[in-house]
Amino acid sequence: MTKTGSQHESKLKFLDAALHVIRAKGYTATRIEDVCEAAGLTKGSFFHHFDSKEELALAAADHFAALADRVFAAAPYQDAADPLDRVLGYIDFRSAILQGELPDYTCLLGTMVQETYATHPAIRQACERHISAHAEAVARDLSEAKRRYAPSASWTPESLALFTQAVIQGGFVLAKARHGPEIAAECLNHLRRYLETQFESSPHQGA
Repeated sequence: MTKTGSQHESKLKFLDAALHVIRAKGYTATRIEDVCEAAGLTKGSFFHHFDSKEELALAAADHFAALADRVFAAAPYQDAADPLDRVLGYIDFRSAILQGELPDYTCLLGTMVQETYATHPAIRQACERHISAHAEAVARDLSEAKRRYAPSASWTPESLALFTQAVIQGGFVLAKARHGPEIAAECLNHLRRYLETQFESSPHQGA
């Protein structure tokens, strides 16, 4: 492996470690030493890639969002021809990936922004940007579904997409409080039922 390839690999190890450690401990409680230990790398190597914990957090937000983009782009619901099936399939997929330990399925962006919104504006802005970008992807399917099944509805696809993210993030908070995914899955089930009511002329009504 070339030196450049080795450096890239070590940086990815730090980013992957940061995803787990920050989701497990929170941003404030996470120490650089914790990330180094989880990555199996030295503190000297850390500072070769990052000037500070905040710089790591910003890079980790980008890394998390890129990983999530790939996961959702390849999800089965993307193959559905009907936009409402894609919307409901998105919620079902969200439920299906509530697997493993809490740090495996909770959101790095939601975890960090709750702690840093008033103290680290750069982290807040990065988290908001990525959460909004994900909501925009949901809004595209909602927009098509609205045109097809609920053209006179007063809500906007953008606002309803953000509402889905509020439910998802709130479900993660409750999952942490109860130390398990069951309550998050229940919230997603309620969200799915609510979404179905917003498309009154859809073939899903009465199913």
